[in-house]
Amino acid sequence: MQTNQVGWRVDASCRDADPDGLFVRGAEQNRAKAVCMGCPVRTECLAEALDGRINFGVWGGMTERERRALLRRRPDVTSWTDLLEAAKRDALAAAAG
Repeated sequence: MQTNQVGWRVDASCRDADPDGLFVRGAEQNRAKAVCMGCPVRTECLAEALDGRINFGVWGGMTERERRALLRRRPDVTSWTDLLEAAKRDALAAAAG
């Protein structure tokens, strides 16, 4: 699996989906978020949206409202990519025992 800044998109579950389906409002956002469940690059996608302060669409399983709330709760984070990748590594190491 590719995880660099550009390459992670080729592994995204939404790569063949209609992009308009990821930039929706209201209850339709739940359908868009469902595409993210189980996506192998969900962490990379979310990190890009948070680091880039992307204001629209569902990214990494979070709506723009959810991302804004997270950014307000954690103004101390300077790199979401670093934080989320470290958390992902820790979780995988813990699961491996």
